[in-house]
Amino acid sequence: MTRRPTIADLARAAGVSVATVDRVLNGRHPVREETARRVYDAAKTIGYHAVGLLRQRVFEDLPQYRLGFLLQKPQQSFYQAVAKEIENAALSLTHVRALPQVDFVPNSTPAGITEKLKAMAARNQAIALVAPDYPAVTAVIEELKERGIPVFSLLSDFAAGVREGYVGLNNRKVGRTAAWMIAKAAKRPGKVAAFVGSHRFHGHELREIAFRSYFRENAPEFEVLDTMVNLDTAEITHEATLDLLRRHPDLIGFYVCGGGMEGAISAIREEKLERKLLVVVNELTPESRAALADEAVMMAIATPVPALVRETINLMIGAIDRGAAGVPGQTFLAFDIFTPENI
Repeated sequence: MTRRPTIADLARAAGVSVATVDRVLNGRHPVREETARRVYDAAKTIGYHAVGLLRQRVFEDLPQYRLGFLLQKPQQSFYQAVAKEIENAALSLTHVRALPQVDFVPNSTPAGITEKLKAMAARNQAIALVAPDYPAVTAVIEELKERGIPVFSLLSDFAAGVREGYVGLNNRKVGRTAAWMIAKAAKRPGKVAAFVGSHRFHGHELREIAFRSYFRENAPEFEVLDTMVNLDTAEITHEATLDLLRRHPDLIGFYVCGGGMEGAISAIREEKLERKLLVVVNELTPESRAALADEAVMMAIATPVPALVRETINLMIGAIDRGAAGVPGQTFLAFDIFTPENI
């Protein structure tokens, strides 16, 4: 087991005495701001256990911002990575104190989302969330807007004209890129398919529409099958993939527009179809990285999570300071592309 850094380790890393570290930790006597920040930076670097307390001591006079983040499916590694990056990004800010609250929606029903959203609004000045586009969600966001609480959509847009802004990928480009890859990599035209988590997820629907549009426009010799809904779950995707392969043994590839790719990957391995199907998924996770390595997957289109979180936090703080924007905005991030050759 790795030894936990001690106060003496922190003093050495910061280049100060143990007594100085103690003064910063306990606020007993004044310490120069430059020295206190050096101690805090060293604590982050070595993983000192009281880094949160040090941040509070060092930045206690800075303006505070309470920021809420409501994510999907806590068991998925992608959303775990987003949650971790939110904490890291908040800790890295030196001009303000960002106090993030991260929560998850286990099921994406309108009631489940609105209940979590209202609870989060009671504690935070701005909120960013990943959610399907339901009228009930839009109604709550409109109420929050009237109360001066800006709401941002992450990854998949919703509440158009009401939410403060969207931050994520250009999902139309993502869908066309997936189609382009399959069409160019295919040795011959054939059948292709797509999975969406839900047609209520605007981002999934845009990707699916763009996927079909590319084939219709540039590769009409391919047959795009009916889209399947997998509710972003590995179990449903696994069974649906096996059924798809049984019904269409001549399938050449497919695109998982949303979540649930783990199920598709396990089905491909179960049928020993690595390197035989052209499969595109979203996000680089431990599961998709392993699938790229053994070529169960051909390409992963990934969100640059650190950039997503930094941009969102900056926009949230800006909206709190200036008030609602006259025109709701959109911030598109450049996506990353991973193949078996560059993981």
